[in-house]
Amino acid sequence: MLEIILNVIIWINVGLAILTVFRQKRDIAATWAWLLVLSFLPVIGFIIYAFLGRKLPKKRLFRFQAQNVAKMRKILDKQLGMFKNVQTIPADKVAYKSKGLIRLFDNMDDAFLTRRNDVTIFTNGNDLFDRLLAEINAAKESINIEFYTFYSDQIGTQVRDLLVKKAQQGVTVRVIYDSWGSMGTTAKFFKPLTDAGGLAEPFLHTHSAIIDFRINFRDHRKIIVIDGRIGYVGGFNIGDQYLGRKKKFGNWRDTHIRVVGAGVFGLQSQFILDWNATDDKHQIDDSDPVHFPVTEVDGSTDMQIVTSGPDSDMEQIKLGYIKLIQMAERTCWIQSPYLIPDDSMIDALKIASMAGIDVRIMVPCKPDHPFVYRATQYYARQLADYGVKIYFYQNGFIHAKTMVVDERVASVGSANLDYRSFKLNFEINSFMYDERISEELVAIYKQDITNSKLITPEMFRQQPAWTKFKQQFSRLLAPIL
Repeated sequence: MLEIILNVIIWINVGLAILTVFRQKRDIAATWAWLLVLSFLPVIGFIIYAFLGRKLPKKRLFRFQAQNVAKMRKILDKQLGMFKNVQTIPADKVAYKSKGLIRLFDNMDDAFLTRRNDVTIFTNGNDLFDRLLAEINAAKESINIEFYTFYSDQIGTQVRDLLVKKAQQGVTVRVIYDSWGSMGTTAKFFKPLTDAGGLAEPFLHTHSAIIDFRINFRDHRKIIVIDGRIGYVGGFNIGDQYLGRKKKFGNWRDTHIRVVGAGVFGLQSQFILDWNATDDKHQIDDSDPVHFPVTEVDGSTDMQIVTSGPDSDMEQIKLGYIKLIQMAERTCWIQSPYLIPDDSMIDALKIASMAGIDVRIMVPCKPDHPFVYRATQYYARQLADYGVKIYFYQNGFIHAKTMVVDERVASVGSANLDYRSFKLNFEINSFMYDERISEELVAIYKQDITNSKLITPEMFRQQPAWTKFKQQFSRLLAPIL
């Protein structure tokens, strides 16, 4: 009798698993991964699915119509046309090898190409926040901030208090934070800011990461725009660990850029779209050119700001990464804290390496998420077998998301080399067509190599059987990590 009851429970569980997974459209890898979890972990699997598997209804992804995007593009074109030295340029006016990538982003994401931006690279949190706090303090009109993580710790409180001061001075202050990434930070933390006239909202009104019951579809972007003239984008978040103050991680190695020029328009326009999708009561007039002031600079960086997220099936940044890899003639150097690529990305990396391209990937030597770390090790081992040079960064935790090809084209942003960044999170990257910036990123990479260990295929093969098992098991969950 007991055997019959158990069999009935198992078959009911399998049936519910099939119904649950196939209710929503998803790729085949994620489908099989969820079937595995739901079938072999009765009850517990459905609890995991409640947090990780459910999709947001389309109407909640973005609450604006296509004409809003078109309207903003119109005002951007008008403002960009006012630049003398920093204007949009067509793809056929740039280096031959970059034309296809530029057109790809323009067609997929309306990512306009701007030229002669002034770009500064930051790899140390203390340097970044010293500059950032000084520029926030000097703001005259507006401060727009959007971060996955805005912790209520020492640096978080320091930033908030400065924003309070600026709001009291009459500067328009807006903050978007992700409730899951900013776990522990609540509306109470931002009350001094809102009392001073500033605004702070969790992305898409997911006020509680627990009540919302979804870990997926997070706002992983990191955007700061000051007075519409200075922009920041990259991998750093707002929290003490990003300044190396947490013993668990030690030194925090990341990459962020500061932008002055028309490239800031891409950051500002995305912030406005995200804000208007989040806050119904305090909408930003996206047709007002005041948000896009003309700032003449004489930099060297041609740039596109590219976004992606679950509001689109295009996977814009992933396709950009693949196209960038395909463009490589000599080198393709990558840094990512998480290496969980899908089949298309794996094939692109394999093809490049087997074709004689110097492909290097640098990942952390320590975990911040156990399953993700083991899955990263699995894919690193697989790619090493095809000639990709795998470096484990030893001096703390590396969180940079960079790609540099042939010391000519580079990407810096928020998107990791994993399923989550490709399919589940809202991300933003800068793609830069500039030998100076690319050479600087290569020099930084070479310095990081001195703090890294090259892991050969033989070293992977010598790993203990238990370690390999954990890697294999974690790899099965890769599409949902």
